[in-house]
Amino acid sequence: MNSLVRWGTTLSLVGSTLLATVFSGNAPVLALTEQQIKEKLDPVPVFLITNNQGVPLTRTVNGQNGQNGQNAQKKQATVTDVFMSGQDAQAFITQLQNVQGKDPKMAEMLKSLQVTPVPLGMIYQRLRENAKKPDNLVFAFNPGKQDLDGAVTLLRQSGKEVKQFPSVPVFIVRSPDKGYVSVKRKTDNKEVIPLFLSQKDAQGLLNQVKQQVPKAEIQVVDIDGVIKTMRDKNDPWLSQVSIVPSTESMQYVISKQNNAKPGGSAPNQTPSAKPSAPAPKK
Repeated sequence: MNSLVRWGTTLSLVGSTLLATVFSGNAPVLALTEQQIKEKLDPVPVFLITNNQGVPLTRTVNGQNGQNGQNAQKKQATVTDVFMSGQDAQAFITQLQNVQGKDPKMAEMLKSLQVTPVPLGMIYQRLRENAKKPDNLVFAFNPGKQDLDGAVTLLRQSGKEVKQFPSVPVFIVRSPDKGYVSVKRKTDNKEVIPLFLSQKDAQGLLNQVKQQVPKAEIQVVDIDGVIKTMRDKNDPWLSQVSIVPSTESMQYVISKQNNAKPGGSAPNQTPSAKPSAPAPKK
C-alpha cells in the first residue's frame, strides 16, 4: 500500500475529495458487489489526522514517473496517512507538534490537529469512484508495528523469505485439513469466517479452538489480496467473510464517541471449522 519513495517537506490541510490508489484493477466477475464489499469494510474504523473541521492533513512526497533511468521524471504526490490504530495516529500528532511546533507558520495549524475515525468502506468507495482520475490524493496505510512484525514472523515460520510485510496484514484461523474456522456472531447468531486485523485477537480465537482442532494455526494474508479475492472470485464462502477490526481500535472509537457503540463488533462464540476454501492471495 505504501508506494511512496521518501518524505517530502510540505505538510498541509486540503479540502479535496479523498482518493487513493490502493485497491485497483478490473474484475471480470464479481463474487460480491461493490456495495457488499463496502458493507464488509464499513465496520472497520481507520484513523485520519484532521483539523477540527474534519479536513485531512496531507504531506507531499517525491517519486518518479515512468521507468528508472535518466529519462525518468520526478513527480510529486499528495498523501494522506491512514492509521489502523488511533493511538498510533495520536502519537504521530504529538511527534509533529514536538518537531515542528516551534515554527510559527506551522504552530497554529498543528494545534488544530485531531484524530478522526472514518469507515474503511468509505475509503474503498472513494477509491473505486476515482481510481481513473489523474493526480489522485494517495492514501498511505500505517499498520501497527506489532502486527507487521507478527505477520513477518508467521510468514518466515511457514518457510517464506520476507524482510517486511508490504501491506495491512490480515490474520485468519484455519486448520490445514478442516478449513477456515467459523464462529457464530453474538448480534445475529450468523455464522461467519472472521478475518482479524489484529494478531492478538486472532490468537484469542486460536486458543479457543486448539483443543477441538489441534492442527489449527494462524494464516497471514494482506488486505489487498482479501479485497481482490472478494472482487474476482465467484465463491459462495466469501459471503461469510467478516473483517474484524482490532479490539484496540474499537475501544479507541468508543472513547472518542463518549461510549457510543459503533457497529462491527468482533464475531465471537461457537467456533467451528469449515471445509477448506482457497485463501485470499497474499
